[in-house]
Amino acid sequence: MKRLILMRHAKSSWGDSSVADHARPLNGRGRVSARVVGDWLRARGYIPDQAFSSDAKRTRETFAGLKIACDTQFLRSLYHAEPEEILHVLRRATGDSVLMLGHNPGIGWFAQSIVSEAPPHPRFYDYPTCATLIAEFDVDDWDEIGTGTGKAVDFVIPRELTG
Repeated sequence: MKRLILMRHAKSSWGDSSVADHARPLNGRGRVSARVVGDWLRARGYIPDQAFSSDAKRTRETFAGLKIACDTQFLRSLYHAEPEEILHVLRRATGDSVLMLGHNPGIGWFAQSIVSEAPPHPRFYDYPTCATLIAEFDVDDWDEIGTGTGKAVDFVIPRELTG
C-alpha cells in the first residue's frame, strides 16, 4: 500500500510586482494555511516519509510551514509541472507515504487523473491554494501507479481548518 499527499502551495504574495514568479513568497494567510494543514496532517496520521516539491520560494515556504521532517527534494522540474512530469517524479519515490507539493494547474489536473473517483468535495476541481488530497494505492511500488489507480481517502482546504 502506498499513500500520496498531493498539495498545492499556500497563498502567495502579489504585493511586489518586481518579484519574479519563481521568487514570490507566501503572504500572511499562506503562512497560516501551511501551519494548519501541517497540524491537520499530523492529527490524521498522514505523515510522509519522503517529499518532492517544486523549488519555487512559495513551495519551499509552504513545506517549511508544515513542520514535517522527512527526506525532501526540491526540484526545478516540478515548478509549474504538467501531470506527466509529476507522475514521472512520483514513480521515482522510494517511501511508502509521499508528499508532492506543486502548482496549479498541473497539480490539480494530476489529482483529477490519478484517482478512480473524485472526493465528494465542492472545491476539488479548482484545487485552491494549499488544497490537499490524500490518495492511497494498492500497489507495492510507485512504478505501478497510473491514471485512475488511486483511491481518494481525504481532501481538505485551509478555509475549513481556519474558519
